Amino acid sequence: MTTDDLVQRADEGSVTTLTLNRPEKLNALTPGVFVALRDHLDDIAADRSVGCVVLVGSGRSFCAGHDLDAIATGERAPSRHFESQTIEVLESLTKPTVARIHGHCYTGGLELALGCDLLVATDTATLGDTHGQWGLVPVWGMSVRLPERVGISMAKELMFTSRRIDGVEAQRIGLVDHCVPEAEIDGFISSLTGEITTNSWGTNRIVKQLLADRQQRTRTDALGHERVRPHGMPEDNAERMRAGGR
Repeated sequence: MTTDDLVQRADEGSVTTLTLNRPEKLNALTPGVFVALRDHLDDIAADRSVGCVVLVGSGRSFCAGHDLDAIATGERAPSRHFESQTIEVLESLTKPTVARIHGHCYTGGLELALGCDLLVATDTATLGDTHGQWGLVPVWGMSVRLPERVGISMAKELMFTSRRIDGVEAQRIGLVDHCVPEAEIDGFISSLTGEITTNSWGTNRIVKQLLADRQQRTRTDALGHERVRPHGMPEDNAERMRAGGR
């Protein structure tokens, strides 16, 4: 399998789907997968025809985590922090992103999913951080993004125990935004991305940036920052106003 095959891109209207494509390995992550993912993200960032991105896994799972065989063989990414930086590229993409989670979503796979704006899981999905099971420590953002989702105490419990939870429990604790039956997830995501892309892409881009800005500022500073419209106005503002918001 070539690097180009490891992550596949499909465009349908204004929605782009990126598919992790190592089904025989439950889409476990290797340096090659991250290289392919970064290439796609760079292309999408510059593609004005894309209004939303969905990240999925082929076969039985979203992603079982870091490929331990790749660790054992010493396979290397192009630079020391390439994997974590790629997740940061995903997180900072100016277009809304949705993780479609089914089957396994463990450790590195969960770190990757947490780089997305919205997480949607099937009720039969299993999610967990298993760094402790293998004597590893997170370096791709788990200690930051997991507590942002579920709170410090719950993040500690999940990380200390390596506990796996299903999609229902993941929604209950706020780890995922939606949990739906497996047979309904594609329709649900299609409806969700349709709502997103019907809205102003410029508004979505600016709102996403403002929310990211907030993480680096005090509340008072963030309020003042928002007031001055630091990222300008959406390009379609005048057109949408004339059309009555449509």
